[in-house]
Amino acid sequence: MTFTIEADGFLYKMVRSIVGTLIEVGRGKMTLTEFKKIVKSGVRAKAGNTVSANGLCLLKVKY
Repeated sequence: MTFTIEADGFLYKMVRSIVGTLIEVGRGKMTLTEFKKIVKSGVRAKAGNTVSANGLCLLKVKY
Protein backbone atom coordinates (compact mmCIF):
# COMPACT_ATOMS: atom_id res chain seq x y z
CA MET A 1 0.00 0.00 0.00
CA THR A 2 1.10 3.54 -0.64
CA PHE A 3 -0.29 6.55 1.19
CA THR A 4 0.55 10.09 0.15
CA ILE A 5 -0.10 12.59 2.92
CA GLU A 6 0.64 16.30 2.54
CA ALA A 7 0.35 19.04 5.16
CA ASP A 8 2.07 22.17 6.36
CA GLY A 9 3.10 20.35 9.54
CA PHE A 10 2.70 17.09 11.44
CA LEU A 11 2.46 16.12 15.09
CA TYR A 12 4.41 13.22 16.61
CA LYS A 13 3.18 9.91 15.13
CA MET A 14 0.40 11.75 13.28
CA VAL A 15 0.95 10.09 9.90
CA ARG A 16 1.17 6.64 11.49
CA SER A 17 -2.10 7.29 13.32
CA ILE A 18 -3.84 8.49 10.14
CA VAL A 19 -2.66 5.44 8.21
CA GLY A 20 -3.73 3.06 10.98
CA THR A 21 -7.17 4.63 11.04
CA LEU A 22 -7.49 4.47 7.24
CA ILE A 23 -6.60 0.78 7.38
CA GLU A 24 -9.50 0.28 9.80
CA VAL A 25 -11.78 2.02 7.28
CA GLY A 26 -10.51 -0.33 4.57
CA ARG A 27 -11.16 -3.36 6.76
CA GLY A 28 -14.72 -2.22 7.42
CA LYS A 29 -14.16 -1.59 11.14
CA MET A 30 -14.93 2.11 10.69
CA THR A 31 -16.83 4.15 8.11
CA LEU A 32 -15.34 6.96 6.08
CA THR A 33 -17.79 9.32 7.79
CA GLU A 34 -16.45 8.25 11.20
CA PHE A 35 -12.88 8.78 9.94
CA LYS A 36 -13.73 12.32 8.82
CA LYS A 37 -15.31 13.11 12.20
CA ILE A 38 -12.19 11.87 14.00
CA VAL A 39 -9.92 14.02 11.83
CA LYS A 40 -12.09 17.11 12.36
CA SER A 41 -12.26 16.51 16.12
CA GLY A 42 -8.48 16.37 16.51
CA VAL A 43 -8.89 13.83 19.32
CA ARG A 44 -6.22 11.21 18.72
CA ALA A 45 -7.70 8.84 21.32
CA LYS A 46 -10.62 8.25 18.94
CA ALA A 47 -8.29 7.21 16.10
CA GLY A 48 -7.37 3.66 15.19
CA ASN A 49 -4.11 1.89 15.96
CA THR A 50 -0.84 3.66 15.25
CA VAL A 51 0.98 1.58 12.63
CA SER A 52 4.61 0.56 12.93
CA ALA A 53 7.21 2.88 11.40
CA ASN A 54 8.59 -0.05 9.37
CA GLY A 55 8.31 0.88 5.71
CA LEU A 56 7.52 4.52 6.42
CA CYS A 57 9.46 6.74 4.04
CA LEU A 58 9.75 10.53 3.87
CA LEU A 59 10.11 11.45 0.21
CA LYS A 60 10.11 15.23 0.06
CA VAL A 61 10.17 18.30 2.28
CA LYS A 62 9.04 21.65 0.84
CA TYR A 63 9.56 25.07 2.38
